[in-house]
Amino acid sequence: MKPGNSRWRIIRRRARQNPLMVVGLLVCLAWVLISLGADHLAPADPLRQSVMERLQAPSAKYPFGTDQLGRDVLSRVLYGGRTSLPAGLLVIVSATFVGTLFGALAGYVGGLWDELLMRFTEIFMAFPIIILAMAIAAALGPSVNNAVIAMSIVWWPNYARVVRSLVISVKSNEYVTSARAIGASPARILFVTVLPNCLAPALVMATLDIGNAILIFAGLSFLGLGPEPSSPEWGRMVSDGIDHYDQWWLSTFPGIAIFTVVMALNFVGDGLRDLADPRTRKAVR
Repeated sequence: MKPGNSRWRIIRRRARQNPLMVVGLLVCLAWVLISLGADHLAPADPLRQSVMERLQAPSAKYPFGTDQLGRDVLSRVLYGGRTSLPAGLLVIVSATFVGTLFGALAGYVGGLWDELLMRFTEIFMAFPIIILAMAIAAALGPSVNNAVIAMSIVWWPNYARVVRSLVISVKSNEYVTSARAIGASPARILFVTVLPNCLAPALVMATLDIGNAILIFAGLSFLGLGPEPSSPEWGRMVSDGIDHYDQWWLSTFPGIAIFTVVMALNFVGDGLRDLADPRTRKAVR
C-alpha cells in the first residue's frame, strides 16, 4: 500500500472516530476564510453610516438588519472576525511562549529559583482572570493592543505551572541523564532534550484556550476596554445592542458569531486532547 493512501486512511479513521472535531475544524476554517475575504463577501462598507436607514429589521436588502447608525450588521459581523480571531490567537501564542519559558526554567533549575518563579506566578493566579484583565486594560487604556497585552499578562501563569510539572517529571528520565553524561550544556538539555517532550499537553491546552481568549476579549470589548466604538468587533456590537434591546438583531448575530467560533474551537481542543491521550486512543480503537 502506498504511504499516501495509508495516511489518508488514518485521517479518515480519525475523522469517523471524532466527528465533532471535524465539524469544529470546518467551522474554524470557514470563519478564517470569511474574515480574510470580508472585502469581497461584505455587501457594504462596515463603517458607512446612514441616518435614514438606522435600526432597520432584517430584510432582503439588509439580511442582518442595520444598527443605530445605519451601518450594515452583516458587513460588520463579517469584518469582526478580523479583530476577534487574531486577538485571541495572539493572546494564547504570547501567553504560551512566556509561560513555557518560565515553567521550563523553574522546573529544570529547581531550588530557590523554582520557589521564586512559582510564587511570582501565584501573584497573578490569586485574581480571577477577567477581573485582573479588566483592571490592567483600564489602566493601559481602551484599545485592541492594550486588551491583548492585559490578557497575555494574566494568562501565562497557567502554562508556567503545567510546563513546570512536566519538566520536573521528564528531567529524571534516562535519556536526560545520558545527555548530561556526554557533556551537553544545561541549555541544550533543557531546550533540545527536555522541553520538546513537554510541549504536547501545553499545545493541546493552548488550543482549548483560544476559544476562551476570544470570549474574554469580546467581554473586554463589551465593557468598552477593547477597540474603538466604530470598529466592527463582535463584543462591541453586542454591547451596542444593549441600549436597543427591542432591536434583537443588533446583539443576536454577533453573539451567534462568538458562539460558533468558541464552540468550534472547543470541539477541536477536545479532539486534540483525546488524540494526545494514549488511554483515550486505546479506548476509541
